[in-house]
Amino acid sequence: MSIRRAMPDFHSEAMGESRDFYGLLGFEEVMNHGWVMTLASPSNPTAQVTFMTHDATAPVVPDMSVEVDDVDAAYAAMRETGAEIVHPLQDEEWGVRRFFVRDPNGRVINVLGHP
Repeated sequence: MSIRRAMPDFHSEAMGESRDFYGLLGFEEVMNHGWVMTLASPSNPTAQVTFMTHDATAPVVPDMSVEVDDVDAAYAAMRETGAEIVHPLQDEEWGVRRFFVRDPNGRVINVLGHP
């Protein structure tokens, strides 16, 4: 399994202000669904940061997102170790397959793939 990208996820009630602030560092908006917005570097598109007011289908805003090439294998590996699954593996209407898992530090990780 390989990692395609990893990015921090921040809870935010100031989406526009966040976009403007990080824009000063060179980030540009690449996705915005109203409740979730991702900014990326135009010169290095895997350098990203995501802001969420809430999560549309999960119980919490994750702390980090990790895109992998085989999300089903990642899910199976996490279940085999007994890791806490915070949000079950499912296909989302915005085109990702994902699950949330809690890491040993208590952080919630959004593990996703694009089918």
